Amino acid sequence: MDELKLKLCDIQGRLFELSGEKAIPSSPFIRAFMTSEVAKDLDSTYNRAQWMGEEYLLEEVKASAGEALPVTGDVFSKDILYWTGYIYRYWHFYTGEDSTKIIRQAPVETMRRNYMMFHTMDPSLAIEDLKEINGQRG
Repeated sequence: MDELKLKLCDIQGRLFELSGEKAIPSSPFIRAFMTSEVAKDLDSTYNRAQWMGEEYLLEEVKASAGEALPVTGDVFSKDILYWTGYIYRYWHFYTGEDSTKIIRQAPVETMRRNYMMFHTMDPSLAIEDLKEINGQRG
C-alpha cells in the first residue's frame, strides 16, 4: 500500500471520527457515507474530493443525506469510528471493491462488534477475517 493510499485511509478514518465529534449518530452516518456519491468519488482512480479533507467531506455527506441522517442516536467511540473508516478505505484499496459492496459484506454492526478483536491486527488480515464472517452469515 503506497503512501498516498494510506493517507486516504487516514482521511476517511478522520472523517468518521469527526462525525462522532459532531454527535452525528454513527450507524446512519456510516451507511449514508458508504453508499454516497462522496464514497463513490473516493473509490475512483482519481477525484479531487480525495484531497478535500474530512471537514469538507462531512459537509458533502450531510448535504446529500439530508433528512436521512437522524439528529439523535448512538455515537460510537472515537477509536471505533476511526478504525472503521480506515479499514473500509483500506479494504477498497486491498480488494478493489467499491464502498457499497464493502458495507454489505461488513455492516456497521459487524465492524463495531469486532473492533476489540480486530483493531490491533494488520488491516489486510482484519479484512480477510471480516470477509470470512460475511461468508458464515451467508
